[in-house]
Amino acid sequence: REKDITFPVSGRLCVTILRPHRYSLEDEPSNLDEMPLMMSEEGFENDESDYQTLPRARVNQRQRGLGWFLLGGWKVLCGSCCDCLAHICRRKKELKARTVWLGCPEKCEEKYPKNGIKNQKYNIFTFVPGVLYQQFKFFLNLYFLVVACSQFVPSLKIGYLYTYWAPLAFVLAVTMVREAVDEVRRYQRDKEMNSQLYSKLTVRGKIQVKSSDIQVGDLIIVEKGSVLGACFIRTDQLDGETDWKLKVAVGCTQRLPAVGDLFSISAYVYAQKPQLDIHSFEGNFTREDADPQIHESLSIENTLWASTVVAQVIGVVIYTGKETRSVLNTSYAKNKVGLLDLELNRLTKALFLAQVVLSIVMVALQGFVGPWFRNLFRFVVLFSYIIPISLRVNLDMGKSAYGWMIMKDENIPGTVVRTSTIPEELGRLVYLLTDKTGTLTQNEMIFKRLHLGTVSYGTDTMDEIQSHIFQSYAQVTSQPSSSSTSGATPSRKTQTSGPKVRKSVSSRIHEAVKAIALCHNVTPVYESHTGVNGETESAEADQDFSDDNRTYQASSPDEVALVRWTESVGLTLVNRDLTSLQLKTPSGQILSFYILQIFPFTSESKRMGIIVREESTGDITFYMKGADVAMASIVQYNDWLEEECGNMAREGLRTLVVAKKSLSEEQYQDFENRYNQAKLSIHDRTLKVAAVVESLEREMELLCLTGVEDQLQADVRPTLELLRNAGIKIWMLTGDKLETATCIAKSSHLVSRNQDIHVFRPVSNRGEAHLELNAFRRKHDCALVISGDSLEVCLRYYEHEFVELACQCPAVVCCRCSPTQKAQIVKLLQQHTANRTCAIGDGGNDVSMIQAAHCGIGIEGKEGKQASLAADFSITQFKHIGRLLMVHGRNSYKRSAALGQFVMHRGMIISTMQAVFSSVFFFASVPLYQGFLMVGYATIYTMFPVFSLVLDQDVKPEMALLYPELYKDLTKGRSLSFKTFLIWVLISVYQGGILMYGALVLFESEFVHVVAISFTALVLTELLMVALTIRTCLGCYLASLAFLNEYFDLSFITTWPFLWKVSAITLVSCLPLYIIKYLKRKFSPPSYSKLSS
Repeated sequence: REKDITFPVSGRLCVTILRPHRYSLEDEPSNLDEMPLMMSEEGFENDESDYQTLPRARVNQRQRGLGWFLLGGWKVLCGSCCDCLAHICRRKKELKARTVWLGCPEKCEEKYPKNGIKNQKYNIFTFVPGVLYQQFKFFLNLYFLVVACSQFVPSLKIGYLYTYWAPLAFVLAVTMVREAVDEVRRYQRDKEMNSQLYSKLTVRGKIQVKSSDIQVGDLIIVEKGSVLGACFIRTDQLDGETDWKLKVAVGCTQRLPAVGDLFSISAYVYAQKPQLDIHSFEGNFTREDADPQIHESLSIENTLWASTVVAQVIGVVIYTGKETRSVLNTSYAKNKVGLLDLELNRLTKALFLAQVVLSIVMVALQGFVGPWFRNLFRFVVLFSYIIPISLRVNLDMGKSAYGWMIMKDENIPGTVVRTSTIPEELGRLVYLLTDKTGTLTQNEMIFKRLHLGTVSYGTDTMDEIQSHIFQSYAQVTSQPSSSSTSGATPSRKTQTSGPKVRKSVSSRIHEAVKAIALCHNVTPVYESHTGVNGETESAEADQDFSDDNRTYQASSPDEVALVRWTESVGLTLVNRDLTSLQLKTPSGQILSFYILQIFPFTSESKRMGIIVREESTGDITFYMKGADVAMASIVQYNDWLEEECGNMAREGLRTLVVAKKSLSEEQYQDFENRYNQAKLSIHDRTLKVAAVVESLEREMELLCLTGVEDQLQADVRPTLELLRNAGIKIWMLTGDKLETATCIAKSSHLVSRNQDIHVFRPVSNRGEAHLELNAFRRKHDCALVISGDSLEVCLRYYEHEFVELACQCPAVVCCRCSPTQKAQIVKLLQQHTANRTCAIGDGGNDVSMIQAAHCGIGIEGKEGKQASLAADFSITQFKHIGRLLMVHGRNSYKRSAALGQFVMHRGMIISTMQAVFSSVFFFASVPLYQGFLMVGYATIYTMFPVFSLVLDQDVKPEMALLYPELYKDLTKGRSLSFKTFLIWVLISVYQGGILMYGALVLFESEFVHVVAISFTALVLTELLMVALTIRTCLGCYLASLAFLNEYFDLSFITTWPFLWKVSAITLVSCLPLYIIKYLKRKFSPPSYSKLSS
């Protein structure tokens, strides 16, 4: 049958169809055309061509003419050329399958990458060009570079060279220092990771090697307590699951007498080429020196992965560095640019346009006489202060100040700002994409509820269960030891007396607890302890089943919680191997059971079963536990299961139904024969095995219903509520199972109690996706839960429609997501909504998502530091995100918006004065202020007061957290828009005109001093406009007047007329604005001022 094979490649889907076929009617429902996907309220009809093309393809078919080129097409073309050159320079080598000889790296046929981690953006050679490119790709800096270079042409030279080059050099120096510091930090972190020591096995014995020196073919020893022939690994850094997965060693090497014999055999591993898929591996192990040669097939069960936690094992290195699955699934870090920077870049382009228009007007008023083209360029340079060079310096220093404030905030200790260029993004977020395990939850399961149908036990009544268990086992041990029922179920008498008799609560509790203690995949592990003589003894050898050094390992934290609970009520799992397990009763007696069959949990069956034979009595029992949806049809009829499952789910508990069935020897033998036969069949093996097992799963006796809670991180519920009230939409992307994800969405109040949840049915083709999307379309205000596979199908055929629908949901949960898929969802939201996204996670599997989002937040948690190191901001707890966004995000955005516009105002006011000055003097292209006056105006005189805006706050932090609705205003971007910008332009034109004309009118007789008068009034106006920290800068200005003899006449500026006239001009320029501001505040106050009053 034709099928599509999909490979997730760098966050995009590359679909390879084995046999190309158009949309065929036998594959899909033929009536698809009759059911259009209604994406608007009116609904729209899809024609046949719509089915053949993706929305993105339709967008790309627009005409590309001269208009397209001028309106940004040139940028696209330049970007494509750069990408093409970069691709040629660092062309990836083709990945191939490989043969790896055990312990012989030198035998490798080709060179494999180093096993080093590298998170740096630049190296020694690319640092300077890289930083310069990042700076000059902004119109602002490129403009200054052109203006500064123009001063080398004598006919265009306006003032001193340093007035243009000094500020530009300062901007670049500040940026380079900041980037260099970030790079050095990254290098140090990488060095720390690459210097970790590992034990390598060589012919001469064990040696220590650095992580970066490990090669393909090396034998590495990873240590922690030993388990023979098998070990557990935890893959939280790859797929976010913190449960333990069983891994099996190669059978052939297990038979070697000593570790050193690995070098005496001639063996190699043939492995597939490196690939993205973290759930599959194919290879062969071959031992050549045996007669006949030994061949063993290798699967994913025989591999240990990078970034996982393991018990002791000796392994041969197959992939290193860039070719490991975890690195292949991680995208490269990109340089993030904030939305505010892009908005300011747009405004500077508008200013440049205004500057050119003003210059043309000046030349036109001159009458285009003489070398007017040269004059035009001189005017452009004269008015170049319209776009202030200090804008970038002020903003960059502001960003550094915000970062420092965030790190010094005592309310969010341990927060680290790793990317200092985007603190304003925290104030503009609309979508928050969060991981589940370790981010919202602690991944610590607690047993909360046991329900027996007629009676329910919670955490406060567990002691009753304990007393029942103690009682039942006390009865058993008090019977004569000769009795054959020693260690048997105390309820056997009840059973044999007749099936109609209702069992006592005590016996029902006992059966339920026993079933929970037996039906699982948990292995107790005992830490080795040091003996008297100092040598290490294995605890298992002495049967030292003491409680203090026992830990449990299992493939699911739920199972560990259940076994820990049976231990707390008196029935303890003390030992387990592949064929048997032992329980210890409250009185210390050991009960042994043989494991006859085990049916592991799968996401399809949603249940696991075990058949055990009790050693003392020979009774065979089939125990089973699973999700209520799977178990409801298997257990005998009852009237309480569905209702109680619903009640527990509403509390956010994960429910499991436990049942049992007693088997006679004949029944079991018949089953075993059929089961073994099914396992040997070549065709449809899985289906046949499932059918045989299902023949057992009939009319099982329902024992109990259990409820387990995954503990949430501290204050997750209030934080999510705060974010929701702030208008932020939260999407949960997790690698976990659908049921678990739904439970956590409820318990964390990600989905509020009165909201419905729409679980998107699994879809595999276009027709199913079409029907399911239509079904989802009819639901209103309900949360969406969808699995990764279904999501992939929807995005392949209905990308635009699906995203449009999902964005209307109050919450979205995506389960079974791969790391690449998480990043893909982030990019989808960015493309389709144009809103700012934030990703938060704590594991290595979240790195791609964190790097793809506009703003990435990492949590330092149990799953290591990989996410927090790759993120822009690192926090220690999820609850800190509330303050980070509501307080620091708000302040950073508001302050930077005010700062940016104020610095522009500073440039526009001086350009207006220059225009008035030139107009009066017959449109001469002569500068009003020269040399140090201009540099001083942009830096020393007005730098500190303008910069004091970074300390401004419109709302107290407590108020911002109390009324998160204030955050919604920020996402609309009203603090910095063309409207606010035009207001500042009008203010600048008014003030510049008043200052210059005032100086000319009031000082007719002393016209020589016009520079001193207007400049002093200008600086005073700027200081009054900020109305903060005036004293320091006024002092700077007054002190510098003494040294600037070439610009100021000291005898004149100390006279009384000078002082009163300057004060009068300043008053006229500022007073009307203060009055307007007061009236606006009185009659139309902003929302936050109402709160603070």
